[in-house]
Amino acid sequence: MKDILERAAQIKLVIFDVDGVLTDGSLFLGDDGLEYKAFNSRDGHGMKMLQQSGVTIAIITGRTSKVVEYRMQSLGIEHVYQGQLDKRQAFTELLKKLAIDASEVAYVGDDVVDLPVMVKVGLAIAVQDAHEMVLKHSHWQTPSCGGRGAGRDVCEMLMEARGVLQEKLDSYLQ
Repeated sequence: MKDILERAAQIKLVIFDVDGVLTDGSLFLGDDGLEYKAFNSRDGHGMKMLQQSGVTIAIITGRTSKVVEYRMQSLGIEHVYQGQLDKRQAFTELLKKLAIDASEVAYVGDDVVDLPVMVKVGLAIAVQDAHEMVLKHSHWQTPSCGGRGAGRDVCEMLMEARGVLQEKLDSYLQ
């Protein structure tokens, strides 16, 4: 775990996939064609705390959904790339836009479509119930499954590595 925390301390940007990471991967489609997703509220609060700690958050997802746009707006996440069947282009654009190196990026994924980016970053993270190839190519695995607290696991681990987690948590007791 020491190696993981050392890697995590260098992270300036964390990129999350959506389906299977911030959700459990279920897609609810209504008769009207609208798509519904269930997000974990604790993941969202962890993302807010992480941003307050100085880490930028981005989303790169293969699907396009209004609900993702709404959820990320509510969390103050500016860098949202939807409809990215090949996630490498959005990843490269983020590196240039934020003027950071791939070694300063963490990527959180669950399926093989995430691997092209995961193998390039400084900290590749798989959710607990990720595909076996993703688990094999990750540096760290979350204790929780996708959509069930994995996002919060990532945020708290990164804040711990930065030495700010306990301070953030203690602020709620004042």
